[in-house]
Amino acid sequence: MVGETGPSVPQDPPRDLDYEQARLAYTIIQSLMAHTRVVSDLIAVMAQALDEDTQKALTQTPNWAAYLESRRLLERTRDDVEKFAEVLKKLDAE
Repeated sequence: MVGETGPSVPQDPPRDLDYEQARLAYTIIQSLMAHTRVVSDLIAVMAQALDEDTQKALTQTPNWAAYLESRRLLERTRDDVEKFAEVLKKLDAE
């Protein structure tokens, strides 16, 4: 290729995150996810306490739709947190 001075040598990717920063981020994310699960359980218990008509009216609101979408996103986020935990383990090993 033009401008190439020799064979390409694989390089380690740059490290933008050190272990302490990664550990702090992971701790914060885990706390937020745990809180979200507790709040979600509380919402479920509260919804069960409502009569059927009120429950049906609640589930027809944009707020309920947003809540359900947020729960779906949280499930995807859980996968991302697991990937982040793997990166954290690699940083810890280094």
